Amino acid sequence: MKFQGSDQYIATQDLMLAVNAAITLKRPLLVKGEPGTGKTMLAEEVASALNMPLMQWHIKSTTKAQQGLYEYDAVSRLRDSQLSGPEEVARVRDIRNYIVKGVLWQAFTAEKPVVLLIDEIDKADIEFPNDLLREIDRMEFYVYETRELVKAVHRPLVFITSNNEKELPDAFLRRCFFHYIKFPEADTLRQIVDVHFPGLKPQLLAAAMKTFYDVRNLPGLKKKPSTSELLDWLKLLVAEDIPIEALQSQDDKVAVPPLVGALLKNEQDVTLFEKLVFMQRHNR
Repeated sequence: MKFQGSDQYIATQDLMLAVNAAITLKRPLLVKGEPGTGKTMLAEEVASALNMPLMQWHIKSTTKAQQGLYEYDAVSRLRDSQLSGPEEVARVRDIRNYIVKGVLWQAFTAEKPVVLLIDEIDKADIEFPNDLLREIDRMEFYVYETRELVKAVHRPLVFITSNNEKELPDAFLRRCFFHYIKFPEADTLRQIVDVHFPGLKPQLLAAAMKTFYDVRNLPGLKKKPSTSELLDWLKLLVAEDIPIEALQSQDDKVAVPPLVGALLKNEQDVTLFEKLVFMQRHNR
């Protein structure tokens, strides 16, 4: 079982090596990189390419590790015990009817191996990764309410993504294979664009790429535009039928591109870019 890329996802050689290394080592693949570089999509495309079901656990700031395992719905059990008739007493007595299985439980007990995506783990509190150490490492956990040990029938292929908002504990990192998705080089970026816009005119692509890199390479940007922003911007350029001339300045200097809001996502960056354009126009 090896990942060799897909028609919809341009994977670099080192990224494919990282995925296959995680498969060989039977360790989670921890993927970091700028937002918008395809970390989440990687898990989706690997699942599709290897013909494996995909299970996703999207982490929020309030997410607790226990929720990925199971939750005991004591409130529903109490309500049912107060409102149910004699014929439903047996159901209320069986605590298993009030155990809500989490994504990890579902992945562990799936009939065939699955791809498990734990998305944006750095959004949770600092103890979240530590609370999953045993479960991720040994692929098992204990359900105290029912006194049963849940073991993985098939070891899932685990992808964990992070935007580097928080440092992850060393003990957790030790149990993962790590890969950082770098911003793609120009040739790779063109291949990615070609997958999403196969009929794009070469002149428009060249002008758009130049403008995109002019914006991205501006020093001091709070949020550099990423691959996803470029694709969104190109989609708008095509939808609005923006002419190539609108992307090119006569004196070959940097100009504010049309629909710049698809590339720059906060007012500080827009203001900084506009100042640069103003200064160039006045040769300062």
